[in-house]
Amino acid sequence: MPLQNRVTPFGEILAMPERGMFMGNRGIIHDPATRTLLPRRWTTKAWIVCRCDYAGVRHKVMGGRSWTELFFLDEATALAAGHRPCFFCRREAAERFQSCWARGHGGARPDAPRMDATLHAERLEGRSKRLHPLPGAIDALPDGAMIAAEADAFAIVGNRAFRWTPAGYRTERAPPEGAQLLTPPSTVRALAAGYRPVLHPSLKAG
Repeated sequence: MPLQNRVTPFGEILAMPERGMFMGNRGIIHDPATRTLLPRRWTTKAWIVCRCDYAGVRHKVMGGRSWTELFFLDEATALAAGHRPCFFCRREAAERFQSCWARGHGGARPDAPRMDATLHAERLEGRSKRLHPLPGAIDALPDGAMIAAEADAFAIVGNRAFRWTPAGYRTERAPPEGAQLLTPPSTVRALAAGYRPVLHPSLKAG
């Protein structure tokens, strides 16, 4: 039976058989004895996106108390949920994200705690995912940004909207009406300033 460790663009953590392209964490939010989630969905503001493989290290998923392994379809999914690249296992990506964040905000490069504090305010409405008004037309959003409409999530790539599913994306003929911004605004600014997230191969086929 799949463990409850797959994250949707809405930040929900569900039990699904698909693993996805990236791993991440929000602190220790599971019981290693039962390998099930605790009531809390985060213990730190540092929600990160990690590599699934690093330095050949292998261990039992949700089997220890160091951190809780979470999985994402792709990096666009993780960014939409409110995560950002890890400075330990994805330093190059994290530094690019940091630089694009600075360009997008028109200031100095922020340190990780400052980005985490900003993202924490933008990703949550109480304990629920916070949605934001669109900053402009949907077709003006940068590649990799995600929107929400009618309980579905859509990735914007090449001015087209692709509906998210746990196994990949499906093509939409036109961007949906009445959409709201799912990816935190600060991350969208980093995307607009040049950060290119790793996207699932189904987007290239769409």
